[in-house]
Amino acid sequence: MAASDNTPATSGLHQQAVDLLHALTGRADAHFHPGQFEAIEALVENSRRALVVQRTGWGKSAVYFIASLLLRARGRGPTLIVSPLLALMRDQVAAASRAGVCAASISSANATEWSQVLGQLDRDEVDVLLISPERLNNARFREEQLPQLVNRMGLLVVDEAHCISDWGHDFRPDYRRIKDLIRQLPPTVPVLATTATANQRVVHDVQEQLGVGLVESGREPVMTLRGPLARASLRLGVLRLPSNTVRLAWLLEHLGSLEGSGIVYALTISAAEDTAHALREAGYNVEAYTGRTDPADRERLESALKDNQVKALVATSALGMGFDKPDLGFVVHMGAPSSPVAYYQQVGRAGRATERADVLLLPGMEDREIWEYFATASMPTEAKARAVLRELGEAQAPLSVGALEARVDIKRSPLNMLLRVLAVEGAVEQVQGGWQVTGAAWHYDAPRYQRIHQARINEQNAMLDYENKSTCRMQMLVEQLDDPQAAPCGRCDNCAGAWYPTHVSQQAAENATATLKRVGVEIDPRAQWPVGLQRLGVPLKGTIAPGERAAAGRAVARLTDLGWGNRLREIFHTDAQGAPVDQPVDQELGRACVEVLAQWAHDGWSGAGRPAGIVSMPSVHRPQLVQSLAMGLAGAGRLPYLGELALAPGHPGGAGGNGAYQLASVWQKFQITPQLQTALDNMNGAPVLLVDDLVDSRWSLTVAARELRLAGAAAVLPFVLASRG
Repeated sequence: MAASDNTPATSGLHQQAVDLLHALTGRADAHFHPGQFEAIEALVENSRRALVVQRTGWGKSAVYFIASLLLRARGRGPTLIVSPLLALMRDQVAAASRAGVCAASISSANATEWSQVLGQLDRDEVDVLLISPERLNNARFREEQLPQLVNRMGLLVVDEAHCISDWGHDFRPDYRRIKDLIRQLPPTVPVLATTATANQRVVHDVQEQLGVGLVESGREPVMTLRGPLARASLRLGVLRLPSNTVRLAWLLEHLGSLEGSGIVYALTISAAEDTAHALREAGYNVEAYTGRTDPADRERLESALKDNQVKALVATSALGMGFDKPDLGFVVHMGAPSSPVAYYQQVGRAGRATERADVLLLPGMEDREIWEYFATASMPTEAKARAVLRELGEAQAPLSVGALEARVDIKRSPLNMLLRVLAVEGAVEQVQGGWQVTGAAWHYDAPRYQRIHQARINEQNAMLDYENKSTCRMQMLVEQLDDPQAAPCGRCDNCAGAWYPTHVSQQAAENATATLKRVGVEIDPRAQWPVGLQRLGVPLKGTIAPGERAAAGRAVARLTDLGWGNRLREIFHTDAQGAPVDQPVDQELGRACVEVLAQWAHDGWSGAGRPAGIVSMPSVHRPQLVQSLAMGLAGAGRLPYLGELALAPGHPGGAGGNGAYQLASVWQKFQITPQLQTALDNMNGAPVLLVDDLVDSRWSLTVAARELRLAGAAAVLPFVLASRG
């Protein structure tokens, strides 16, 4: 903690707090930052409700740990901290122990330890209990454990409180339940909410949530402590490069010149994995960290970065709130987040305890497409909400999410999000066995969602302003957070000139080109039918029989890949009227396809054996593309083209939404023609290559492969141009 010019007058409480601060930081010369002791005093002496909006690294956790110990010394019960990420819980528990705080957590990651933690709570051995907001949506926790905590709680802390607000960049529906929790608390229980990323609109929203019941009880309003958000240690810059190849080449050449260890952010999982692979090939010690990373591996990778055992983690937003490395030396973004507030939150990981940290944004041509995808995927519609309520209302018993998927055409992740929103709004509840309606009236607030949608567009435009305008970059970021003290920083590239190299050598460009030209992505075969297919008229369930499965397949690349992704997105674009553009495979893409087949053959054809013929999928939108691909592969591989699967006459088609509906939309859609059956019979059960243009859910390939296996093919090896995954 830095020394403060306005340290409060010495008092008994102040001296106790300072002693605890020394223990927490391990420094005998530590002093409170302006506002820290004021917040502690308001919580401990006056049982206030307080909102603290301060930059990352200011010491918000010190406020609630010290307040917790002071309240415990006065005989109060344990502090309950609601934290959004397991990584945050790990860091906080470790920090608390240094100050003598006995901290424990209840989360999905330590379910086997719950009984031990509850026993400690019963014996009053826990000073601080950390839970995720999702615990508040757990029926067992709410009914069996939460009432005891409410009766004994000494302090409630809402960390990363911007998650309360759906105006915030990282809204979590379950945070809305905190308002109900606050309403249950006795007036003597103080409440603290903390965040570093809240503009004035989010501040008002959080104040409203915290202030429930204050007016009726005649108590003081919510106390808000807001400090300057600019980070004096950060040196910001934007380097716009002409292509993904040059952008990757810059990173390959210059990552080593960035001081210390840091984070390289990417917008998608595939971009993070591709970038990490390229950097490792160039000799850098880096690892990928994404939503696909196993929880145990996440903890290992976080520790490796904290201990400077890696130069960088190449991460998606999965590495964000909660990761604390005070000496993080740099943050580089390969593509821009859609919001300056989200960008501020990510770059705020750097330079917390160093005089300087470098922050560089390398925008990508595909950024806007990615922004639009995530924006539309997260917005619930009234039709989908009504469908969920109707199916739950007609069910005779609670429905699991899997069972509900067979009744509503919504994918798993959006369905989970929608259920949490409806639960917070009181329309549904999670009980033993699944979800059920509450019977309460529900209204879809269309104007509110439209306002949120417009706010997202405004944020995207503000991010483009950050990239392109000549204003001080730090000033632009903190102005987005309505910081009244926003001013030019004097350090960023707009204030002081480019501090980063802008050149890319020929060798780095060649290395990047080689990396991005690499082709070949494995397509994992489906092994399990979706739950509840019988309700949709499909007589399937359980495991897909081994004799009816596809083998592992191959795609040239993902649509989100840094290299071939751009080229493939061009192929799958639509015209001005929204109609698909259909054209034959060009020579360059044809060579890439042959390269994938050659590598696949070298790897042993997924253990299925060399294909003896090629079958193509019927295409409604791009028949030229698929036919030219199949015929080209047949010529290059000297394989006979056996023909095309037929579309069943009168089949309704439809893309479907979640797995059950996607499968139902293609069930019995494909037929073996007499000519194709004859060709398969003549092959005496040899493997076949099944060719299509694009794979998403894999259900079309799965159903088509099943038909071919039943018609006599010993194995079916799917090959496509592009994968959405």
